Amino acid sequence: MQRKTQRILLVTGIFAGTIAAAVALQSLRPEPEKKDVQEPILLVDVLELEFSQASFEIVSQGIVRPRTQTVLSAEVSGSIVEVSSKFIAGGVFEAGEVLMRIDPTNYEAGVARSEALVRQRQIENDGAEKLRLQGYRAEAELAAAAAALAAASAELVTAKRNLDRTYIRLPYEGMVLSKDADLGQFVNPGTPIGVTFATDFAEVRLPLTDQDLAFVDIPGSNEITRTGSASGPAVRLSAIQKGRREFWNAQIVRSEGVVDEQSRVTYVVAHVDDPYRLHTDGVPLPIGTFVAANIEASNAVDVMRVPRSAVRGSDQLLFVDEENKIEIRSVSILRSDASYVYIDAGAEPGERIVTTAIAAPTNGMSVRTANTAVATEN
Repeated sequence: MQRKTQRILLVTGIFAGTIAAAVALQSLRPEPEKKDVQEPILLVDVLELEFSQASFEIVSQGIVRPRTQTVLSAEVSGSIVEVSSKFIAGGVFEAGEVLMRIDPTNYEAGVARSEALVRQRQIENDGAEKLRLQGYRAEAELAAAAAALAAASAELVTAKRNLDRTYIRLPYEGMVLSKDADLGQFVNPGTPIGVTFATDFAEVRLPLTDQDLAFVDIPGSNEITRTGSASGPAVRLSAIQKGRREFWNAQIVRSEGVVDEQSRVTYVVAHVDDPYRLHTDGVPLPIGTFVAANIEASNAVDVMRVPRSAVRGSDQLLFVDEENKIEIRSVSILRSDASYVYIDAGAEPGERIVTTAIAAPTNGMSVRTANTAVATEN
């Protein structure tokens, strides 16, 4: 029992001695040298701003509409006795060409009766005038005969006009949009006959924002008032036809002069000559086609072009000062496109901006600049 106790005491002593020696050695170890840890400074690309001239392209879209569209209605009653082969949907007709004829029999008879009545009233008037000169008729009787002659002449004019209205024709070259009456049908005044439109030129309504209007030279109201339209910027229309993109030239001729209350845009009207290419070569532009429009815009001077990727949020840029510290600043963006934004205020030529993406920049943040690129002119 005594031997066992001695063994335990010996093991405990050895263990305690080992711990004491370790503590002593640890206390004798020199402390490591302390060094300040410096965070690495971010390396960024910068762009030096400078003034340039920018040529903007205004993009819009719209639907091709006819300049003149007419809903045809009968002006006299009768049966349709003649229909032109061109009076079908898609048919092209000349100005003044007869498209349809209403039975003229009753109206020809009316003209004959009116002509006979005019001759009778003329004879009566001549006789009354001779008798008045001979003293057998009073002035009032001559006046009554003259009035009867005038009334008969007016009836003849009406009869001839009604006879002419049996011809359905239009004062312009055009195309038939729809046909609502046919051979043998009886029509009354006001009965719909069809719809036609002029093909001399077509129009496209193009919506423009207030920012777009700053770069589009719209004809003035005074010029439009005098002539009905005026020459404005050139327009390039495009659309997909038969699997390929086709182009047509057009021109802005007027503004509709009001701002749409819902969309807050202003509509301008582009004029397309001979859309169906009836008198010129080229691909026809059918009415109803949805087209994209690229409008010739005025140039902007003294603007600074910046890659769109350098803009944070809607209008912020990261500027780098002379001490290579970041300054976050809002600028005035005149216009933007898919690749660039154009600045007209809030920055000065010669200032540098960061073009490298930074996750969480802060004002006063130090950076290293890899290079200084110079903005090129547009």
